[in-house]
Amino acid sequence: MRAIVATLNAKYIHTSLALRYLKAYAQPEFQIDIKEFTIKDDPLDIASKLYAQKPHVIGFSCYIWNIRETIPVISILKKIMPDTVIILGGPEVTYDSEEWLKELSDVDIIVRGEGEHTFKSLLSMIQSGGSWDDVPGITYRRNDEIYVNPPAPKLDLNDIPSPYRFEADLPNLSKRITYVETSRGCPFRCQFCLSSIEFGVRYFDIDQMKDDLKYLMDRGAKTIKFIDRTFNLDKEYALEIFDFLIKNHHPGNVFQFEITADIMKPEVLEFINRHAPKGLFRFEIGVQSTNDQTNRLIKRWQDFNKLSRTVNLIKEGGKVVQHLDLIAGLPEEDYDSFKKTFNDVFALKPEELQLGFLKMLRGTGLRTEAKKWDYQYMNHAPYEVLSNNVLSFEDVTRIKQVEDILEKYWNKQFFNHTIPFITDHVFSTPFDFFQGFGTYWHDRGWNKIGHQLTDLFRRLDQFLQEQDVADLDIIEGLMHIDYYRNFKQKPHTAWKDELSAQQKQKVYDKLWEEHDFSDFGFKKRDLKKHVVLHRVTFNVQTYLTTGQIIHCPGWLLVIYSPKKHEPMFDFFSEVSETNS
Repeated sequence: MRAIVATLNAKYIHTSLALRYLKAYAQPEFQIDIKEFTIKDDPLDIASKLYAQKPHVIGFSCYIWNIRETIPVISILKKIMPDTVIILGGPEVTYDSEEWLKELSDVDIIVRGEGEHTFKSLLSMIQSGGSWDDVPGITYRRNDEIYVNPPAPKLDLNDIPSPYRFEADLPNLSKRITYVETSRGCPFRCQFCLSSIEFGVRYFDIDQMKDDLKYLMDRGAKTIKFIDRTFNLDKEYALEIFDFLIKNHHPGNVFQFEITADIMKPEVLEFINRHAPKGLFRFEIGVQSTNDQTNRLIKRWQDFNKLSRTVNLIKEGGKVVQHLDLIAGLPEEDYDSFKKTFNDVFALKPEELQLGFLKMLRGTGLRTEAKKWDYQYMNHAPYEVLSNNVLSFEDVTRIKQVEDILEKYWNKQFFNHTIPFITDHVFSTPFDFFQGFGTYWHDRGWNKIGHQLTDLFRRLDQFLQEQDVADLDIIEGLMHIDYYRNFKQKPHTAWKDELSAQQKQKVYDKLWEEHDFSDFGFKKRDLKKHVVLHRVTFNVQTYLTTGQIIHCPGWLLVIYSPKKHEPMFDFFSEVSETNS
């Protein structure tokens, strides 16, 4: 019997750990092929590739990000292979499984919850012609009737063979993200999250995890993401894994973890800050809201002071990149409350701040009690909130404008000098800047057209000019620094150039007379090729060294040396007297 497990990933670089678990658990009794596609692939093309394998069984792993794209594939397959058994599994179909079977007449079986043992049992029954009634953990169709079997018991995780050692994965380990889990379950009860449904946390054997991690690293895996809901729940387990990765990683490795920051022990952070190479670890921290009433309603117990302490200790250590998450649309968090939440978290200055919108996932407490807060949300995945009793649809659309600018101007890290100055010194609050610029961007229709790096700078400058903000001369100097630090060699164009070629030549001549460029191996004619000039109103060297703005008219010099990987910034007040 030929069986295929398949999924549509959000991007090519993603991989499905679920499929690899199913294959590992079913072997050697059953030979299973893994087929991965993306949500951008054509449904007919996907169906054609699956049809070519002539499978007896096809199982699809379903999530909110791929269910809409998976359904057309299933429809095509059932028309061209009516006798093939179509099985769905994954968090999107585990809950409301009866409703899914009523809606999707082309689906035969839905696997609920953990699928490894259930899927293998199904294959045995399908191959032998046995009754599906005897397989726990499934919802299935028979003679146009739908049957729901009792839930399957939880697995002993150490009975699951390693899903990380398939030879077919080796050629792409360095090109794609590898997903790993050391535990299953979550101790918390956050009502917006599917993890709240399964109580208790089970761990994989730590020695086996170390062997698997070393196997992956030694064979070229670069980016490894741990999908544990709270990686730092067991301090000793987490410390042992951190220590192992620090001692055994290879150049280019990056490891990402989801942590709960307010329970992170200081000694763990001290260990990382003392021993971890810079950039080896990335922490994703779900803050979601700083509104105490909202957190109580969603059963999210969080100490924001302790969370802030953790984030600041990590930032002071300078070793770990931090990604913080917010959710707009939670119960009783109106527009003004969310503004406060945003400002509270932005004040921590994480490298990345993701602003997401509540998704009313099937099976969660919030979806069950949606009427309590008058939730309106999309009928189809991703079930994103449209409004509730305290947040209007207009409020949601305004916050989406904030999200757009936050992604472009903070998370992309093109403006690491400019945006902190603007949010700290120019606007009343960070949220006011992102909202004001977001509305301005939307009103001009810029969200409908593409943009390059220079467009981002020009549009921000246009917005600030029209707002008539204070310290615009300082902001433009910082924008020049940000623009040119994003290039490894002198760019062909500038986002703003106020000097003619003749004016610049006079300054180049003066520079060559008064300053020594011999360390760079430059001749006079090389200055135009490797040096950028811009007037500024503050001492750039002092600012880059101390963060202080000292007013002093002069010239910003950006030097792109073939010997250096990054541009060098310098400031010369002497040249500022050049009459150009």
